[in-house]
Amino acid sequence: MVAPDTPTSRVALIGNPNTGKSTLFAALVGVRQHVANYPGVTVEKKTGWMTCDGRRCELIDLPGLYSLAARSRDEMVAVDVLLGRQDGAGPPDAVLAIVDACNLQRNFYLLSQVLEMGLPTVLAVNMSDLAAGRGIVLDIVGLAQRLGVGVVAVQANRGVGVAQLKTALAEAIRQGPLRPPDLWPAAFEQEVTRLEETLAGGGAKPPAAQAALPRCLVRRLLLDTDGYVQRALLPDADGRVARELRAGRQRLAEAGCPVPAVETAVRYDWARSVLEGVLAEPGHYRMTATDRIDRWLTHRLWGTLVFALVMFLVFQAVFVGAQPARWGIDWATGRLAGWITASLPEGALRSLLAEGVVGGVGSVLGFLPQILILFFFIALLEDCGYMARAAYLMDRLMSRVGLSGRSFIPMLSSFACAVPGIMAARVIANERDRLTTIAVIPLLTCAARLQVYALLIAAFIPGTSWLGGLVGLQGLVLAALYALGIATAVAAALVLKRTILRGRTPPFLLELPSYKWPSARTVAHRVAERGWIFLHAAGTLILAVAVVVWAAAYYPHDRRAVAPLLGQQGELQTRLAALGPEDPGRQEGLEELARLQNQIAAVYQRNSFLGQLGRTIEPVVKPLGWDWRIGCCVLASLPAREIVIATLGVVYGAGKDAGGQSAEAAGRLQSWLQAATWEGTDRPVFTLPVALSLLVFYALCMQCAATLAVIRRETNSWRWPIFVFGYMTVLAYVAALVTYQAGAYWTG
Repeated sequence: MVAPDTPTSRVALIGNPNTGKSTLFAALVGVRQHVANYPGVTVEKKTGWMTCDGRRCELIDLPGLYSLAARSRDEMVAVDVLLGRQDGAGPPDAVLAIVDACNLQRNFYLLSQVLEMGLPTVLAVNMSDLAAGRGIVLDIVGLAQRLGVGVVAVQANRGVGVAQLKTALAEAIRQGPLRPPDLWPAAFEQEVTRLEETLAGGGAKPPAAQAALPRCLVRRLLLDTDGYVQRALLPDADGRVARELRAGRQRLAEAGCPVPAVETAVRYDWARSVLEGVLAEPGHYRMTATDRIDRWLTHRLWGTLVFALVMFLVFQAVFVGAQPARWGIDWATGRLAGWITASLPEGALRSLLAEGVVGGVGSVLGFLPQILILFFFIALLEDCGYMARAAYLMDRLMSRVGLSGRSFIPMLSSFACAVPGIMAARVIANERDRLTTIAVIPLLTCAARLQVYALLIAAFIPGTSWLGGLVGLQGLVLAALYALGIATAVAAALVLKRTILRGRTPPFLLELPSYKWPSARTVAHRVAERGWIFLHAAGTLILAVAVVVWAAAYYPHDRRAVAPLLGQQGELQTRLAALGPEDPGRQEGLEELARLQNQIAAVYQRNSFLGQLGRTIEPVVKPLGWDWRIGCCVLASLPAREIVIATLGVVYGAGKDAGGQSAEAAGRLQSWLQAATWEGTDRPVFTLPVALSLLVFYALCMQCAATLAVIRRETNSWRWPIFVFGYMTVLAYVAALVTYQAGAYWTG
């Protein structure tokens, strides 16, 4: 226990990707962690609490980085946190830097940038057991003396060295700031001093409290030839600063310190000098188990086949394994809704609780099994080291559409459900690639679309077959819808990468970590974390949308509009009450009662706000071959696409249970749709061109509140969900219009 008056400190955890940073974070803080987003950016902010020798410490897990050279707002987060420019909380009291013992020289590039800031620092050397297995010997004591900071060997996945790490952090906080290492040639430091004097001369004050920039950021101004740092730090600077930067870089080039190449040279020279004498590496690395496995798993042919098998198993687990849980959730919510219906009198409250609240909660929980299963496999594959190999194998394919290999797994998993696919896009480090992936994932055919496809294809696509039944027209239409989604997603990615998300794509830099047994604690934490984020952030919005759509479909609920039908229902119920269970005519009476109830529900729907809106937009949807009832169904299915099936049953008088899980229910709805006519005419509503138009629309539209809510959560902005909803709706409308008009012309 920690006393309430115990002093608290803030510690920032930083390191390269694939160094075990997330595993170490979980080992240090356990379940005492919180996940949010930094204000104004898409980077996840993960914090937790730990105790270091009686001192309560907040640990901040910074994004995995190879360098502190920021090229975007998201990459600037780590710099801002370390310098105390984020949230006005001040710099952290200490920095915990983690490095991979097998790749020290490469990891020391980032370490040198951290030490330059002068903050109290502790170095965690992770995977020391794997390094020893490769014949690498590191003198921890000698390295600590060279660096002037505490150095601890750890095995994060086993919790080895965690206690010593906490002790070292407490000592570093007590000792205070460090003296930054002397890295730079004299000519470069002279230019930094000259630039500091220019900035102090006025007209280029930084916006944050008008304070002078730290010397490390002044260096970054000189080194950043892209100009992002200048725009971020000095947005109102006059041309004098830009001219001084150009002149300074020119003088450095003439002095033999060309920018930005000088940074790479000085940092790696420093790393070599620090490690010389304390790091002993074998002349020839012995063949490890990782090397032997990678001969197969990174092979272009065998590696691709293994990857295809792994993805097939993951996909099947997400697609099939979640079904029993979803059925259980549907059964439980159905029983609860039935109990509410039986317990409360007919009215708005009963309908709100049974259909709005319980139905909304059911739609939220229905996504959870897929999310948990997908993130279980992602966490497992990441922690054992295979995820990096998968990204490497798929990079060649994905680069053709302007993305990297890391986009493949989120996109593949989206064929089961877009929600976990979008959440899985967090494995993509590059911001533009991540936003592009998120923006096109909803175009890929998910399981919810299959229910709509199955209904309309079975009802309106002829069952023609060829080659002895091996090839059928209905199957070809289904395959074409999948292909349409894939082709459109590829085209959309190409367009986005060349327009609003254009920019220089950084080279696909990927470190292949050694294979290791995954940590059960780390996997469990990641799965639980993703599930809670979905329920807390996206689930509340989905529930709210479900309730709003229920209200639009329920009110004004004018009983006068159905008075004649209610009278007939009352008379029929009176006659049925007088009949015994075995009396002739009872079954026919029950069927007649069900038809009357369906007609009443259809009239209520027609006169509801949703029905009125559907009639209002009929001129817009009529060119697609739709009547107002189809338009009403499309509007009602905003919370989730599959809702369109129950809504079709209501508006066309077949009942909201039509089209359900049983073949009988589905067949009943298909018969009603085939018999439906335009109001006041005998012209059928659903023809082959209309069915194809509706299929194409649902293949491309954004009818999923859960997806929009997760996009909002993952991008930390409403701009992206609005953009995705807008472009997909326009795309779906145009494609459906072309499909119907071409089909109507073709069929004459």
